[in-house]
Amino acid sequence: MNKVFLVKVKEQDDGMRLNRWFLKYYPSLPLSRLQKLLRTKQIKVDGKKVEVSLKLVKGQEIRIPPMEEKAEIKDKSFVSQRDEAFAKSLVIYKDKNIIVLNKPSGLAVQGGTNTTRHIDALLPALKYEMEETPKLVHRIDKETSGILVLARDRKNADILTKAFREHNLQKTYLALVRGCPKKKSGQIKAALEKIGEKSVVFEGGKKAITDYEVLDNLADKFALVKAYPLTGRTHQIRAHMEYIGTPIVGDDKYFGSMREKNTEIKDKLYLHAYKIDLSNIYKGIKIKADLPEYFSAALDLYGLKCEE
Repeated sequence: MNKVFLVKVKEQDDGMRLNRWFLKYYPSLPLSRLQKLLRTKQIKVDGKKVEVSLKLVKGQEIRIPPMEEKAEIKDKSFVSQRDEAFAKSLVIYKDKNIIVLNKPSGLAVQGGTNTTRHIDALLPALKYEMEETPKLVHRIDKETSGILVLARDRKNADILTKAFREHNLQKTYLALVRGCPKKKSGQIKAALEKIGEKSVVFEGGKKAITDYEVLDNLADKFALVKAYPLTGRTHQIRAHMEYIGTPIVGDDKYFGSMREKNTEIKDKLYLHAYKIDLSNIYKGIKIKADLPEYFSAALDLYGLKCEE
């Protein structure tokens, strides 16, 4: 027979909204059902009626009423030994505040429709000596490789989230593009609007600015471009490179009619989050993520040289 029981809020869930807590531990419980249980005082926190937006505090007790699903918390923190080893193999920097990964192309940052393998699910494997699970503070596209910064606790998550939102951290990307920009360096100012799965240049869209520099080129066939996004729009670099007539190699969304399957190199998106300067927050910390093997191989094939 199902019974009412009390669950204490864990440290890693401190500050989490109540609805997200139930989504984490009771994913099959519909929001409408949760709201009804709260409204009828069947779910309480520390014996009091609460709203779904309540931010939980470590040690609080959540009253769980009898429900159709098993009266036990579903442990979503389990990561297999194989996945743990994989997650740790991505780490390129770690200190008491942050962990930095070199994310491979093809691995999503968060889950979604038909996406069950992603960085978010691997985070419990990166706790190391800490009690808290690392937290995502920004995202990069699934097909983009390179730097992904994680906060090791909620305090650093708040600091980093604010810095990324306000664009206080310089990020450098490398892109292999088809063709060569007419100017060796410049600034692309083209407002973007998200339409469907793409961001398109649109006069009434959101402000979007990207600085770029051509590092090397193979005549007018290919070029290696360094890009600095000064704003953070969806697919910004990809849309801006298409806008100036030099779409990124391997980009299915933004290559348009020029998209060709190049049998000489791997069929991947050649966009890499190469560097990040965190010194505005953490003194002296600048991180660089090595290029994936397939990216380096393409540069060698076309005789293109990267900086340094």
